[in-house]
Amino acid sequence: MNTLTIGLTGLLLATFLGAGVVKGVTGMGLPTVAMGVLGAAMSPLTAAAILIIPSFVTNVWQMLAGRDTLRLMRRLWAMMLCIVLGTVLGTRLLVVVDPVWSGRALGIALIAYAAYALFLPTLSLPERLESRLSPVIGIVTGLLTGATGVFTIPAVPYLQSLGLQKDELVQALGLSFTVSTVALAAGLLAHGAFRLDQLGLSLLAVIPALAGMWLGSIARQKISPKAFRRCFLLFLIILGLELTLRPFS
Repeated sequence: MNTLTIGLTGLLLATFLGAGVVKGVTGMGLPTVAMGVLGAAMSPLTAAAILIIPSFVTNVWQMLAGRDTLRLMRRLWAMMLCIVLGTVLGTRLLVVVDPVWSGRALGIALIAYAAYALFLPTLSLPERLESRLSPVIGIVTGLLTGATGVFTIPAVPYLQSLGLQKDELVQALGLSFTVSTVALAAGLLAHGAFRLDQLGLSLLAVIPALAGMWLGSIARQKISPKAFRRCFLLFLIILGLELTLRPFS
């Protein structure tokens, strides 16, 4: 799947354009969509390597689009450090586990995140618990990121529970996703799983990802983000079921 054929080029362009649109509308979802779609066509390890550069570029953009970056870094440093540690450790699983089983784990992660977002209420975390929970959430998020290439669980529900303002939350998500992306790249490099040909594919994916984010930002002004988000989460459940059940078909 690393040879740049017409079919692979079309898949990359369409996947990252669609993933960028989702991120432009909702502020998240690019790695989740990209891993879900690409993971159905190639090994999750290869998909994670291709994801690195477009995810990094779009998340740095999101992280810096506001005035709260430094304050959020000071507040969330323990969580970010533990995300790095957990991701580097978890990437070992992505490298050594059979692609069928890593694909199944990816599917379960997609279903878990979508089901939580659809059916469970947003929690509110007492401030006194934040210092204790942040490292735990970081380690768990990192392990799941390393094992599946998906950055969302449990980081997104946790950050949503902190009572951040809308713009602060968008920046906090960008910070978390940026750290996860860098840690995933470090883990892949440490285990010799990030090759030069994948770097080229990852660079290629930046253009449609940015174009999708631009289109998504326009669409956000014209459609209901709530309805779009519901459709997006239902899509993730369907995709997750396909990945999870594939080993038994």
